[in-house]
Amino acid sequence: MTNSIPKERLKKELTLFHVYAIATGTTLSAGFFLLPGLAAEAVGPGIVLAYMLAVVPLIPAVFSIVELATAMPRAGGVYYFLDRALGPLVGLIGGMGTWLALILKVAFALVGMGAYISLFVPGLSLTPVAVSLAVAIGILNIFGAKKSGRLQIFLVIGLLILLTGFILTGVPRIDPSHFRTVFDSGFSSLLSTAGLVYISYVGVTNIASLSEEVQDPERNLPLGVFLALGTSIVIYGIGTAVMVGVIPLEELTGDLTPAATAAGYIFGEWGVILVSIAAILAFISVANAGTLSASRYPLAMSRDHLIPSFINRFSKFGTPVYSILITVTSIVLLLVLFDPTGIAKLASAFQLLMFALVCLAVIIMRESRIESYDPGYKAPLYPWMQIAGIVFPIIIIGEMGWLSVLFSLGLIVVGIVWYWKYAKDRVVRNGAIYHIFERLGRSRFEGLDRELREILKEKGLRDADPFEVIISRSHVIDLPDSMSFQDLVPMVADRLSERLPHTSEEISDLLMKGTQTGATPVTHGVALPHFRSDGIDLATMVIVRAREDVQITFINMLSTETETAAVKAVFFLVSPEDDPGQHLRILAQIARRVEDEDFASSWETAPDIHAIKDVLLRHDRYLILPVRHDLASSSMIGTRIADIQIPDTCLISWIRRNWQVIVPRGNTVIQPGDELTIIGDPQDLQILSQSYSSSTIEENSETGN
Repeated sequence: MTNSIPKERLKKELTLFHVYAIATGTTLSAGFFLLPGLAAEAVGPGIVLAYMLAVVPLIPAVFSIVELATAMPRAGGVYYFLDRALGPLVGLIGGMGTWLALILKVAFALVGMGAYISLFVPGLSLTPVAVSLAVAIGILNIFGAKKSGRLQIFLVIGLLILLTGFILTGVPRIDPSHFRTVFDSGFSSLLSTAGLVYISYVGVTNIASLSEEVQDPERNLPLGVFLALGTSIVIYGIGTAVMVGVIPLEELTGDLTPAATAAGYIFGEWGVILVSIAAILAFISVANAGTLSASRYPLAMSRDHLIPSFINRFSKFGTPVYSILITVTSIVLLLVLFDPTGIAKLASAFQLLMFALVCLAVIIMRESRIESYDPGYKAPLYPWMQIAGIVFPIIIIGEMGWLSVLFSLGLIVVGIVWYWKYAKDRVVRNGAIYHIFERLGRSRFEGLDRELREILKEKGLRDADPFEVIISRSHVIDLPDSMSFQDLVPMVADRLSERLPHTSEEISDLLMKGTQTGATPVTHGVALPHFRSDGIDLATMVIVRAREDVQITFINMLSTETETAAVKAVFFLVSPEDDPGQHLRILAQIARRVEDEDFASSWETAPDIHAIKDVLLRHDRYLILPVRHDLASSSMIGTRIADIQIPDTCLISWIRRNWQVIVPRGNTVIQPGDELTIIGDPQDLQILSQSYSSSTIEENSETGN
């Protein structure tokens, strides 16, 4: 049995625009083009209020999913979150059910095109068209998320242009008298209708299953999802108001093509054609984005040994080919053998249950106090937001009838049977809930913390993390001879005591305790002793380069056995007590750097202590600027550091002068031949480089001098 994390990862190809397009495209479909006419049967012109009411219970789930996705950007979305928070049994049930709900939504979208296509091609057999489109989308997905993401951008841009024209032209045509009975249906009817149209918004959360493929997920996921949700609220709110305002109520009630009908009133025959094109773009968009999202669920469950491992295989394009094939084949079978429309409505109740569990997962992850749980975005109003997110779906499920409840229970039973018959003996992990149990005296699964630390390493530092500043302020010890870790620690503790509110003896005890309890990572010939301390505002570090080696005895957390290793580098890190996330991100960044192929050679050949620091700095975060008479930097010669104009984000860390290194002060004067090491924001460093590295001869020729 094994739970090792596969080394092969999905390519990070999705930008902010991709995130927005996928989240928006999976939301604006049947909810706009089909459901308003059905909702009008229950509440008449109150459908506008029903759509606004429907988004309320979704908001806690959206905030919670975004938090979990920025902490754990992994394929599988809801499955992965529930598995890591509540354990593999709940994760399996959630993964299977959410995957089924997604493929039903895709099949429903493909069938939904029929109502609009039939406006122009009466009697057309839709099933062959829907099957062909499902296969084509599957093939596109095999070629990569970026290619299907490009299609999604094209579809969503076209859709939004058409819908914007529909709304801007339709608003002046609204007849206020159509809204006179907006409140007549009563709150109970509004609530039940909100449950019907609730599924209109849930697509915005599907992007979480693609979070592993998103570039800079801590920024792009929250921004893309919130922009998509805002777009959807505006379009649903104003769009349904236009439908109510221009279509007589008796005609709107039960209409399966209400958007086209409204366009006919506003634009005439051409309006019907354009809005029908928009509807077809929307349904194809849902099918494309839904297939892309759904195919990541089998991949994630296969990685975790909950379903057969052959599904966790990639094509030469870096895509989960078997997972995509299984998903597309299931969609085709649904189209051919069943009525996806009826089943999709049943599956919406199960999706509501999953959203309630996602809100519970946030509570579990936070209360587990796993320090490596480090979301880039935290949901506000905790825990009341999550409690509301658990209660609201239960209320809505109760309004949807027993058939939906029984369907959800059936999916849960299938998941439990599969887990006990197939998966139970193949997994050896538990969720974060066991970290809460540990506080009550029970066991917990340490592998989750290791997995989250690995995710931290992949995500990297945040822009606000002062990594370069910490490196530039660090002490460096260059050991010429071999030494034991026990002998090295007092030397380091003396240096750290100058900056910490602890004595040298206290620091030594804390550092030695870490190696004795397994808290000190040792890998790739590098050791990372660390702890956190009150009374400091900025992390501090002592860097040790061993020309021979440092012998360290430590507890291996994987085997729980005592081991001895010879290391060439030791990084002693002490961070503020109140920021464990930043502390772990700095450790992860160092671990990430030492795994680079060029680290060992660069480390061993660094000529001085400042070159040692250069090895650790991120290449886009520092600049070595020579000061010479033939460069634009000659304007600095004879100028004090305090008088040099550089961006606020940048700092001159040290100066190399005549084979010596000078730590600059405000009154340090720049001399010809100096080399300035400047750290700061990448964009500002690029501007500095362009401003001061150009030749003075080139500048003079450009100005005509």
